Amino acid sequence: MPGIVFASWNRNKYLEMSSLLAPAGVELLFGPDLSGAGEVPEVDEDRDTYAGNAVTKALAWSSALGRPALADDSGLEVSFLNWGPGVMSARVAPDDAARVQWLLGKMEGISERRARFVAALALFFPERGIWLLAEGFCYGSISVEPSGGHGFGYDPLFVPNGYNETLAVLGPTVKSRISHRSVAARALCRMLTGGCVVE
Repeated sequence: MPGIVFASWNRNKYLEMSSLLAPAGVELLFGPDLSGAGEVPEVDEDRDTYAGNAVTKALAWSSALGRPALADDSGLEVSFLNWGPGVMSARVAPDDAARVQWLLGKMEGISERRARFVAALALFFPERGIWLLAEGFCYGSISVEPSGGHGFGYDPLFVPNGYNETLAVLGPTVKSRISHRSVAARALCRMLTGGCVVE
């Protein structure tokens, strides 16, 4: 499956997804590196579901570049915050460090710290008009302080169930097995290798 555009400006996500999809033989291309990437319109992630946002992004990049496109949308859902911030996870603050501090402020003195990461992947093949959608979850809790130097986003605060350290401490080997994005990617790999998109 050569030449699939990763519809994102986030290189960390691109590197992670490239590794996760390699078993299915996917050649993932970083969208911003491609000629014509400047023609991609600003995508308003205004849907109320991860899948809706992922579909919107994949369609925009595919239409602009004329290639199959894969997009992801993901977020953190916290029990105490009525399972927010959800689809707004990236928009509560301008950067990762500020988002971590925002969440710590919301959770100060709170004992109910259950949380989950959610990811949706949308892959569009324009010539055949085929969509593939996959979703993944990772359950855990929010730590009382950030730790670890791996990963990105809320990883320094998220302790997966069955572990005593955050994803940012556990590192990429563990994350590639248990993260929400890896669960969704494995589901997508099964679709691709199971004959879902053959002529």
